[in-house]
Amino acid sequence: MLYTMRYESPIGELLLAEMENALVGVWIKGQKYYLGTLQGEMQKDADSKILCQTKDWLDRYFKGQRPAIDELVCNPQGSAFRKEVWNILCRIPYGQTMTYGEIARKIASARGKKTMSAQAVGGAVGHNPISIIIPCHRVVGSDGSLTGYAGGLDKKIKLLTLEGVYHHDS
Repeated sequence: MLYTMRYESPIGELLLAEMENALVGVWIKGQKYYLGTLQGEMQKDADSKILCQTKDWLDRYFKGQRPAIDELVCNPQGSAFRKEVWNILCRIPYGQTMTYGEIARKIASARGKKTMSAQAVGGAVGHNPISIIIPCHRVVGSDGSLTGYAGGLDKKIKLLTLEGVYHHDS
């Protein structure tokens, strides 16, 4: 059973999802890959412990606090490669960014390879099912440009502005 809860955030409505006592999704309404590969029976407006903890985590995050990812039990669904990329995303500190190429080099090094495709990394980043908490918004292009975000570039800018990474003219 997939339990879901809607959450109104400063960047729009989010859908939180829990399955088997772990957070499996945080999606921005209208984002690409909404619900990802999760299927099955859903119970909406669930008041589960995991979803309530996630709501509290997001409340604190949007107030400018820095809750730790490991406060939540997360179990994103995906291939071994995607999970490897998402684990690296979890280690990008609040208020900092990393490039797709840097992530590709980390994976190549861990696998004993010379290179890894930054495009493959980009695909995995784009399919991250736990937006914001697994901070895919902290991944930027090789020149520091704010390339792509499944939730929309405007949302990425708002998240990076909140974290003090990005400053734009209002």
